[in-house]
Amino acid sequence: MSLLKVTDLHVTYRTAEGEVPAVRGVDLSVAPGEVLGVAGESGCGKSTLSHAVLRLLPRAARVDGEVLLDGEDVFGMSFGRLRAVRWAEASIVFQGALHSLNAVRSIGWQIAEPILLHEPSVTRREADRRVGELLEQVGLPARRASAYPHQLSGGQRQRVMIALALACRPRLIIADEPTTALDVMVQAQVLQLLTGLVRDLGLALVLISHDLSVLGSVCDRVAVMYAGRLAETGPARKVFDDAGHPYSAALAGAFPRIGDPRFRFAPRGLPGDPPFPGETGEGCAFRPRCAVALPACATTDVRLAETSQGRMSACLRAGEAGLDLRGDR
Repeated sequence: MSLLKVTDLHVTYRTAEGEVPAVRGVDLSVAPGEVLGVAGESGCGKSTLSHAVLRLLPRAARVDGEVLLDGEDVFGMSFGRLRAVRWAEASIVFQGALHSLNAVRSIGWQIAEPILLHEPSVTRREADRRVGELLEQVGLPARRASAYPHQLSGGQRQRVMIALALACRPRLIIADEPTTALDVMVQAQVLQLLTGLVRDLGLALVLISHDLSVLGSVCDRVAVMYAGRLAETGPARKVFDDAGHPYSAALAGAFPRIGDPRFRFAPRGLPGDPPFPGETGEGCAFRPRCAVALPACATTDVRLAETSQGRMSACLRAGEAGLDLRGDR
């Protein structure tokens, strides 16, 4: 059974210039103990999707669709019930730890706060003990509980964010770009930490990133987003190695593979920019940047369709034998 199930999710922002659709009909699910990756460029709707799941969007956003957390409708929850669910049943690791942490409070105080709020029977001494255990669980010494965010490195602050997300023992964690602005070695450590926690604690993890190579190495399944919609879903390694959508192929091709001679001299990259939300036009939103587009792509609104067992793609040419979706000549 799915711990999290998102069905036909739409998110539209109301602005002075009119309504701007940021997420346009997304379906997702994640089971306990599973790591689901969500990939895509900046502006494709990944963070909006993650914030919508826990109703963290501003009031200017209109949300339609259904989000079920362990079978319970998140959008139908009262505010009191929603407060009880956040952190205790589902939590989020926000993008940019330095901006998410309180600069004038110690990290120990910030980790203990949700424990004391959600578990009234816990004493301050017990909460402090758990803070030390959580810090050690994410690879930091318990004595750093007295430190302030500015006294920690970027990787250490990200570990604090993970400890904060684990404070109330939730079953679902959403990690929104948890390795942004970290060097490669620290990225690997943070990702290893997250996947290890899933394995050891049986959590469900939604890992959001623009780096498909990272998701291909640590996730069970991956969903690739473009212009507010899903372009492709499937087993992470298969999507990375043999993409079924030109956009997924471009994301995979943007990162060199050591030992693969095709990546030695061939230029990689994707021309152009993603469309501004609300300006996708008719047909496939990716068509202006696609090297293998067909004339029908200009008028056909292609939705996700199964291409093989466990894989879905929103492309007219998905599954076409012998076709290089990157458009290499």
